[in-house]
Amino acid sequence: MPDVRNCRKCGKIFNYIGGAPICPACREKEEEDFQKIKKYLYENPGASLTQVSTELEVSVEMIKRFLREGRLEIANDDGNLLLECENCGKAIKTGRYCPECERILASGFKSAADQMKLDLDSRGTADRRSLGLRYLNKEYERDK
Repeated sequence: MPDVRNCRKCGKIFNYIGGAPICPACREKEEEDFQKIKKYLYENPGASLTQVSTELEVSVEMIKRFLREGRLEIANDDGNLLLECENCGKAIKTGRYCPECERILASGFKSAADQMKLDLDSRGTADRRSLGLRYLNKEYERDK
């Protein structure tokens, strides 16, 4: 059964397939806005957030979302307070986390995955069967 939702931007009903809950028309408009912003920044390096927003009539929130998604990056390093790391609060140029916090998070995920693998490997065959895991036997009979 399809997942039908109302577009968060225009309110129209559409078949939701994942990602942001916006209809295909609004998604296309957002992509056009992104391309305009990208072109403007290429032609006007060092433009401020408010300058880009005013010149292109694109909301500051949308530009910030593109920065958070990692689709745009702040070029200058002069006391950027536009984006902050969601973990430590340090000023960042793009994304959600600073490089140090990204490294810590990635290390934590890797260590959790390694621990899960060790736990699974240490279980006996009976335990694996109870988990619903099935393994194929690589042996087979040759045609005689």
